[in-house]
Amino acid sequence: MDTVAHHRRQSGISLVEVMIAMVLGLFLTGSVVQFFVASRQSNRIQEATSHLQETGRMGLEIVSRDIRMADFWGCASDVTNVVNHLDSSGAGYVDYRAGGIAGTEGGSGVPDTLILRGGFGTGLDVEPPFGPQPSADLKVRAGNDLGQGDIVLVSDCTNGDIFQISNANPGTGGILAHDTESATAPGNYNASNPGCPGGSAHCLSKVYGADASVFGMQQITYTVGTGSEGEPALFRNGAEFLDGVEDLQVLYGEDTDAPGSAGEGIPNYYVDADQVADMERVVSIRIAVVARSAHDKLVTNGTQSYAVFGNTIAAQDQRMRRVYESTVNIRNRQ
Repeated sequence: MDTVAHHRRQSGISLVEVMIAMVLGLFLTGSVVQFFVASRQSNRIQEATSHLQETGRMGLEIVSRDIRMADFWGCASDVTNVVNHLDSSGAGYVDYRAGGIAGTEGGSGVPDTLILRGGFGTGLDVEPPFGPQPSADLKVRAGNDLGQGDIVLVSDCTNGDIFQISNANPGTGGILAHDTESATAPGNYNASNPGCPGGSAHCLSKVYGADASVFGMQQITYTVGTGSEGEPALFRNGAEFLDGVEDLQVLYGEDTDAPGSAGEGIPNYYVDADQVADMERVVSIRIAVVARSAHDKLVTNGTQSYAVFGNTIAAQDQRMRRVYESTVNIRNRQ
């Protein structure tokens, strides 16, 4: 009898106990899964936020730097005193006489385009011999970083000339030729070419002396398009260099005060590119960079709304977005 009673006490777990254990296990598993999902979502949001901050700050920094240096024409200071000798029929021609600032208005929900032109760098002093004719080669310090086909500006405090270096190895010897026959486009061109001997010779507007310097020239175009990964990106001269930028908006600060007045150099208003009366009177630029996360489903409770220059925009998905704005003075117009 004792043996039978002992076996009954060791008969196992009842069905009710098994069901209770299963329910408790489900609760525990659900809590772990919920914690894992929340932790994973939090990590995705932190990574996206960090990437948005890096993208926005880098975009502002690079574009702002180029805006500050736009419209630089050496000591000539004004593009109206600069002659552009580039062949307008050649590939890669840039109309620098159009000014240092330009752009297009994208319209509602469409990114703007920003164009910046001018010289850059610290410059190379023009060295003797000077001339004696405007067709003569320029001489600068040997061992510079100039190359054949580079477009440069020679400028003093009165005039400036933009031309393409036509000779090979200008960096080695410091000789800068500006003939019409160039190995690379667009080449140099002057319809009248007065006083220049030889079929390929080309005259500058004057003979430059020791008070002149040579600078590299550039045109920088900022646009927004689809990058190599299928995501929006900021492009600089057609090359993708910053992914995650969905929009670029630009406002131009125009100074309408008379020269010499107390308000000269201070913008009277900021408008879109198609509303600027005179781009030469633009003294500062406002830019807005909209950075977008690469992953969707990061914004909870519906979609995100954000503001660009006071205009509220409703996103069409659940990606995260941040807007970074800055106002930048054009140093060469202050």
